[in-house]
This record gives sequence, C-alpha cells and structure tokens, in this order.
Amino acid sequence: MGAEDLAVEPLHAARRLLGGTLRCGPVAMRIVEVEAYGGDPAGPWPDPAAHSYRGRTPRNSVMFGPSGVLYVYFSYGMHTCVNVTTGPDGLASAVLIRAGEIIEGLDIARARRPAAKTDADLARGPGNVGSALAISLDDYGTRLFDPASAIRLELGPEIADSAAVSTGPRVGVSLAADRPWRLWLPDSPAVSAYRRSPRAPQLERPA
Repeated sequence: MGAEDLAVEPLHAARRLLGGTLRCGPVAMRIVEVEAYGGDPAGPWPDPAAHSYRGRTPRNSVMFGPSGVLYVYFSYGMHTCVNVTTGPDGLASAVLIRAGEIIEGLDIARARRPAAKTDADLARGPGNVGSALAISLDDYGTRLFDPASAIRLELGPEIADSAAVSTGPRVGVSLAADRPWRLWLPDSPAVSAYRRSPRAPQLERPA
C-alpha cells in the first residue's frame, strides 16, 4: 500500500486514510477524522472551499502534484494544519487530517500539549494534530511514503463496512459548507466536535 492508493477522487482517498497511521519521529497517531477537499473549476472536483480553487500558487502547489505528499499551512496564524495530497498528478485535491489517537510517544505528545485534559484531547482537532506530532511549515512537501522521510504515512486495511464510518458537513468553512466530505470513526473518543462557520449560509428549518 502506498501513494497510488490515494491517487483517486477526494472522498475515496479520505475514506482510505481513516485508520491509517501518521508517524513523525517517536510519535505515531492513528487517523480517526478527516476532511476531503477538491480543486479548481477546470478539474473534475471543483471545490470553492479548497485552497486550490483559484489555481496554483506557491502556497498550494503540492496540491496539484502527486498523491501522498504533505501539504502544511498556518490557520489563523497560529495552528499548523496537516494535509495529505490525493488524486492523480496534475489534478488538485487533498485531505485534511482533523483528529487522531496517539498510539506511540504518549509522554512526548503530552509534553507538547500540556493543555490537553485527556489523552483523547492530544490530537483532537487539526491544530492539535500538528502540535502533537510537531509538524511545522518546514515539513511542507514531505513524501509520506518515502522510507527515508522523517514523517511517514502507513495506510491500514480499507474499511469496507459503511456503518463503520460516519459522514457529515465540513467544519468551519463558509463555502460549500454542507458538502458531506468530513469522515470519522464514530467509536473514537478523539473525534472533534462539529462547528459550523458563522459565515456559512444558514440551514433552512422545516416549516
């Protein structure tokens, strides 16, 4: 299993990442929540919420490259968000790692996240994923399936049981907010809470 397993459409790739392991040095995390993002209008998965929607820039260029590459960016100037590029080379898409369970290096992750009240809180939420694994902007472009990389991704068995995966709208985006491209493992205590962006259109309530 490798990068070729992620060279597929965003939602399939997001599902494929669930249950996988992301390793950074001595700390390893089981991925329990993800969020898929597509690309620009010229591609097959136009997504106005994606960083790639307006085309290639120095910031998002890896989204247009091969799958299995680390896309890292700062959110609100303080949180490092960790993404994995997906889709065939040349077609932009990526999956945000929203939450995980620390399965190795617990003491190190606890030292990095002293505000976490429980172990389930250590990597709950995308900013906390970056903090617990100590991933920084310097890691942008890391090839996650390269054995020589300091950060590595190991895919688990594909989850065939649809009941084992929950889906819902993405968190905190104002555009395409109701696209059900957030996926999570419902039995995990590390899954983050859903928060709708106040800038997203309000849902219509039944009369």
